[in-house]
Amino acid sequence: MPKRSLNPSLRNSDNPCIDQFMEMMAAERGASANTLAAYRRDLADFMVFLQRTGHTVLGVGRAQIEAFLATIGKAGMSPQTAARKLSALRQLFQFLYSEKMRADNPTATLETPRRAKRLPGTLSVDDVSRLLEAARADDSPKSLRLLAMLEMVYGAGLRVSELVTLKFSALQIKEGSKSVEVDFLLVRGKGNKERLVPLHGKAREALNRYLAFRQVFLSDNQPTPWLFPYHRAEGYVTRQQFGVMLKELAIKAGLDPESLSPHTLRHSFASHLLEGGADLRVIQELLGHADISTTQIYTHVAGERLKKLVQENHPLARQKTKI
Repeated sequence: MPKRSLNPSLRNSDNPCIDQFMEMMAAERGASANTLAAYRRDLADFMVFLQRTGHTVLGVGRAQIEAFLATIGKAGMSPQTAARKLSALRQLFQFLYSEKMRADNPTATLETPRRAKRLPGTLSVDDVSRLLEAARADDSPKSLRLLAMLEMVYGAGLRVSELVTLKFSALQIKEGSKSVEVDFLLVRGKGNKERLVPLHGKAREALNRYLAFRQVFLSDNQPTPWLFPYHRAEGYVTRQQFGVMLKELAIKAGLDPESLSPHTLRHSFASHLLEGGADLRVIQELLGHADISTTQIYTHVAGERLKKLVQENHPLARQKTKI
């Protein structure tokens, strides 16, 4: 098997098999930094288990993998955690099999632990309005930045990782113009896939107000590709920092800060669109979901609206029951 040229940043394992797998995920599948970090954590747990039981990645069998998954349940971890770790192992062993480093894939016939269906947390339209009003009440550069980020998460349904790593070039500002005039934003999502996301008028207005003060956040006025630059090592506002900003804003708006996160706003975007009658396939495209089943979790919010639609419009529902 030809040796891969490993990125030094991915060589954080004592096992060359893991290193090569991580390199493949980064280079060939375009996995994000967050995805790679999650794989590292899950595979590190598995490596500790193998060392403790005297097995190796290339020699471990199905029985040992099942024993590892059993330890997750005994440790009180959720089925979701076990399913996530099994997914990482499946990816790893499929890679080892395809690269002919193993003659089999011991995870091929393992059943995924049953996961409880988790409903996404959402805010009401009124709560979102209170958040936006609290942000608009302050004209400082930091508040203008926060308002622009809010409008893009709730108004466009961006993932927080997509939001904070947005590049200035994603705005596609017309040549010779100093303001955002286009109706779409070019977003690079999971798997390095690009999609066009519509920008409504309020979002463009918030962005233009922020852009007038963007230079305030530049380090020594040095140019940067990031739309939301920050002086820390990453060069942009991190998702953790954005989460803290949201909780501080929730307090100002009189909302429970523990009920608010960037994901909550994205879920609210999808739920409110569905409540307004948007097609599920359209919402799938806007959210950047590869599979419609991922989007279907939002249908719970439309339960009452759908029942009302059937009751009011189905011919049998309109007929009076004869006694």
